Amino acid sequence: MSYRTNAPAPTRAAALVASVLTVDALLHLYWTTGATWPAADDGSLSQAVLGTDVPFTPPILLPLVALLLTASALVLAHSRRPRNLVLRLGTLAVAAGLSLRALAGIYWLFSKETGTAFYWLNLTLYTPLCAVLAIAALRVARWKDEARAR
Repeated sequence: MSYRTNAPAPTRAAALVASVLTVDALLHLYWTTGATWPAADDGSLSQAVLGTDVPFTPPILLPLVALLLTASALVLAHSRRPRNLVLRLGTLAVAAGLSLRALAGIYWLFSKETGTAFYWLNLTLYTPLCAVLAIAALRVARWKDEARAR
């Protein structure tokens, strides 16, 4: 499969968002097996990922996996059918959700203890990634496919 560098920017943005959300879903699906990599145990995994104690069990993780995969599919589908209103609204919802997570991450930078794994992961990975993905999803949602409109 070749990657077309001349693909429209919204298509590349959709591929980025869908790829990251799918990898995140697969990681959460992996944790439903009881595995705790990259942490040593369930408690330290919860602290690193969420900054609080939450059980990483299938009833909690599987709905999140479904949500992440649905979000990924919506953004990717909208990049292929940019005139579809339902897909556009779904992509806007994904952008809004990612924006809320980025804003929460900024809040947590000032309200969480600075010496924790969560603080540093939130500062260097989670919040910046969510901000970039929110912008990318918004770019996809706003795309009206001008090339096809001509």
